[in-house]
Amino acid sequence: MNKRYQVAIVGGGPVGLGLALDLGLRGISCILIERRTRHHRIPRGQNLTQRTLEHFYFWGLVDQLRAARVMPPGYPIGNVTAYKNLMSEYWHAHAGRETVRRFFFQDNDRLPQYQMEDVLRGRLAKLPIVEQRFGWTAGELEQDANGVRLDISDEAGAAETIEADYLVGCDGSHSTIRAQVGIERGGTDFDQIMMLAVFRSPELHEGLKRFPERSTYRVMHPDLKGYWQFFGRIDVGSGFFFHAPVPAEAANEKDFDFQGVLEKATGFKFKATFDHLGFWDLRVAVADKYQVGRVLIAGDAAHSHPPYGGFGLNNGLEDARNLGWKLTAVLKGWGGDKLIPSYSEERRPVFKETGEDFIASRIEAEGKFLDTYNPEVDRDAFEAAWKRQEQEDGLMASRYEPNFEGSPILFGPPGGKCSAHGVHMLKARPGHHLTPQPLSNGRDVYEELCDGFTLLAFDVDASAVKAFEDAAQALGIPFKAIADTYADGREAYESKLVLVRPDQYVVWTGNEAPADAAAILRKVVGKG
Repeated sequence: MNKRYQVAIVGGGPVGLGLALDLGLRGISCILIERRTRHHRIPRGQNLTQRTLEHFYFWGLVDQLRAARVMPPGYPIGNVTAYKNLMSEYWHAHAGRETVRRFFFQDNDRLPQYQMEDVLRGRLAKLPIVEQRFGWTAGELEQDANGVRLDISDEAGAAETIEADYLVGCDGSHSTIRAQVGIERGGTDFDQIMMLAVFRSPELHEGLKRFPERSTYRVMHPDLKGYWQFFGRIDVGSGFFFHAPVPAEAANEKDFDFQGVLEKATGFKFKATFDHLGFWDLRVAVADKYQVGRVLIAGDAAHSHPPYGGFGLNNGLEDARNLGWKLTAVLKGWGGDKLIPSYSEERRPVFKETGEDFIASRIEAEGKFLDTYNPEVDRDAFEAAWKRQEQEDGLMASRYEPNFEGSPILFGPPGGKCSAHGVHMLKARPGHHLTPQPLSNGRDVYEELCDGFTLLAFDVDASAVKAFEDAAQALGIPFKAIADTYADGREAYESKLVLVRPDQYVVWTGNEAPADAAAILRKVVGKG
């Protein structure tokens, strides 16, 4: 008889690991299948947002993650942008994600993806409810109304078939799971080859001391039509990676002058010891849906794009948190039929706009800027435009505010839609991330949230709280109420009652007891 799990996860990168951990901590039996037995030693996925660190906080791993960093604590994570090369007189070190710090419970951080994976693997090893199969490959799958069957095999030739209630493909941009269930992807193919170099160079570190301390250095060159050349620090002192566009006819690793491209971007000669050299295709791709029956996809399997702005890994982990509680709710019986489909309905529009509006359109806009302005032709016009460009770069983080106003499982505004665009506010708004606020007991709201639904109740009649408590108990929904005064910053929520779901998004607000608390709860768990 085939062994059965509640969830099978194919792909043991950070998204698969994060989903397995989220589910395992909620008491869901999982199997994690990953063909690799060793890490990719390419330091991708380094720039972790404040929101991602909130995930690690709720997984009980934020301290371990910060301890695994290879850069000094508190080292600035922002970037420098320079014109033509890093020795240019035109450069700026604009504000970055620190501008939205007030709206999150954690600081952002930076470390190589393989360091993060070690932290996640270490925690999963202590969760017997999650079985890890590294060195195993997923084969053919079948599904019906009752579950999924998947053939798996290892390098030694052992093979077996497993069964699961649900299967999630977290197996990257070339996902075999996505292909087997017939999910198509579309997006922008730039027809552009990029180079990647991972190297060590104390000389480059010394050469960058003309700038304030930063973690990434971006070059805008007129010949590159808006495509970036950028250096990222792996550590402070010698470790770097570098991405840059290259002509298709030049993309031959054997003959390509990697060192020459590096030196042209920096504007000076330096010695480098290379650890990795290669090429990749620049494209943005988004799946047309994230679910077929009992099979779902997440992370790069659902959406992939160039490493511009740190959107990929952070979005993938947000997929895991969104899907984790929804699968749990359905498997434990308190989630309704609309809950799991809402994963695709919420997450897909966010990443579609991320790819189109925050990546592809930015490449196009910067290409137009470089075509239009040239300091050798009109210095004054260029300098004025360069100043505007700095201001625009500084606004990027504040404009990126993923929200689910159009979700069918919350009480969003009329005509609301799920979007990557928004405005960060302290106000509690259905469909938006809850902002932290201090409580009278000296703790933050985030420290008191439960892993189910939480009702924040500020100076309201006890009957309002009891109505939700009774309804949650009747529906079997994990629930906690936090009562406090409507003062000392909490009035910034602009509502005395704020209902928060397990992934810290607001689903309903009010100022008095609702006419039917049970109807509200049924809707937000997909039964309405």
